[in-house]
Amino acid sequence: MRSMRCIQGWVTGAFAVGFVVVLMAVPPARGQAAAGASSSANQQGQPAAADPAQAPAPAQNASAPMPLPMPSMDGPLQTAVPHEFDAGPFGKLEVTGILSGFGATEGDHVLGSQATIWDLSNGQVFVQKTTGWWQFYLQAGAYNLPALGTPFLSTGDTVKDFYGAFPQGFLKLVKGNFSAEIGALPTLIGAEYTFTFENTNIERGLLWNQENAVSRGIQFNYTHKKISASVSWNDGFYSDRYTWITGSVAYAFNAANTLSFVAGGNAGEYDKNTAATPLFLNNEQIYNVIYTYTHGPWVITPYFQYTNVPTIPKVGILAGAATAGGAVLVTYNFKHGVSLAARPEYISSTGSAANGTINLLYGPGSKAFSFTVTPTYVKGAFFARGEFAIVHATDVTPGDAFGPLGTSANQPRGALEVGFLF
Repeated sequence: MRSMRCIQGWVTGAFAVGFVVVLMAVPPARGQAAAGASSSANQQGQPAAADPAQAPAPAQNASAPMPLPMPSMDGPLQTAVPHEFDAGPFGKLEVTGILSGFGATEGDHVLGSQATIWDLSNGQVFVQKTTGWWQFYLQAGAYNLPALGTPFLSTGDTVKDFYGAFPQGFLKLVKGNFSAEIGALPTLIGAEYTFTFENTNIERGLLWNQENAVSRGIQFNYTHKKISASVSWNDGFYSDRYTWITGSVAYAFNAANTLSFVAGGNAGEYDKNTAATPLFLNNEQIYNVIYTYTHGPWVITPYFQYTNVPTIPKVGILAGAATAGGAVLVTYNFKHGVSLAARPEYISSTGSAANGTINLLYGPGSKAFSFTVTPTYVKGAFFARGEFAIVHATDVTPGDAFGPLGTSANQPRGALEVGFLF
C-alpha cells in the first residue's frame, strides 16, 4: 500500500510537470506587468506590500518580466521567469513550475518510521493571472512536507493525507489597495512557508509544527503607505469547519525593517482528528511577533510565538496546555549563487503527565531546542542544497521522544535537495 501511494505521488508530480512542459512550448511574452501591484499576502504573517524580507536579487532590466507574487519565496531560491500565454477570455496567464527530489536520514528514529527517505520533494505547476480586477492562482502537483522532530512521510502519503493534488488555489478580486481572496489559502501564521522550495531551509522547524499551513476560506487584504493588514475567516487546520479567524498587521519602518503582529484561533470547538487536522492544534489560539531585517547580503528574521489549547472536555481535551517559543531565521548570500542559512529555535510546553495535560511536544511540560544549517548553490534554474539539523528535547515523557522506545532526547538529521525551477 505504501509503495502504491508513493507511485501515485510520483505520477501526480509527473503529470504536473508534463503539463507545464506543454505550456512552455508557447513562447513567453515580454513586458509583463509588475507583480507588486497585484500581490497578496506573500509572507506568512507579513502582507506583501510592507514586506522587504525577500533575499537580495540581481537587478532586472526594464524589459525583463518581474517576479510573480505566488508562490511566496524567502530566498535564496527565486521563482523562474514566467512563461506567459494568451488564454482568450481569461487574459494573459503566467506559468512556472518546480521539479525537485530529496533524500534525508536521521538518527534515533521512532519505531515504525523510516530512518532514511529518498523521494520527490516537489513536482508542481503554478498557474496565475496577475492583472485586472479579477485574478487567480492555482498550484497543482506532488509535494513533501518534511519537518524536524516528526517522522518522515512519503510524498504519496503526504499528498493523500494532507492537501491533495491541488494544495493551494484561490480567486482574487482587486480594487485599488484592497483585495479579497477565496479558496485554499496559505496561512497568515508564522514566519516559515509550507513547501520546501519556499524557505531558506529544506525542513520546517519546531515552531512551524504548532502552526496551520493551508486553510480554506476567505481573506481580505488592505495596504496604506507603510501599513498592510489581512484578516481571514477559514477552517484552520483544514478542518472543513469555518470557525477560525486569523489576522496580520505589518508596519514597514523602511526598506530594511518590518515588524508584524499575527494572531489566530478557533472561535468554536471541533473533535476532528486527522493528519491535516490534529485535534489539539485545531482548537488552539496562536500569536506571533515577527521582525524582519534585510540589508545587503543579510536577511534576519527573529520571531516569537505563543499558543494555547484550552480545556474542552466535550471534544476530548480534558486538561489544556500552552507553548511558548522563539526562532531566528538567518541567511547570508555570498557571491556566485552560494548562500548559507541557519535557524536556531527553542520551544517549551506547559503541564505534566501526572495532571493529565495534553501533549503538544515530547510529553506534557517538555521543551526542545533545534539548530539547522543549510548551504545552497543556485545556477540559473538549477539548485542544490544540503542540510544538517539537530533536535534536543528535555523533560520528555518516556515513549513520546525519539528512538525505538521514545526515550532518546536527541535526533540528528541530514538532508539533500536538488532540482530545477522553470
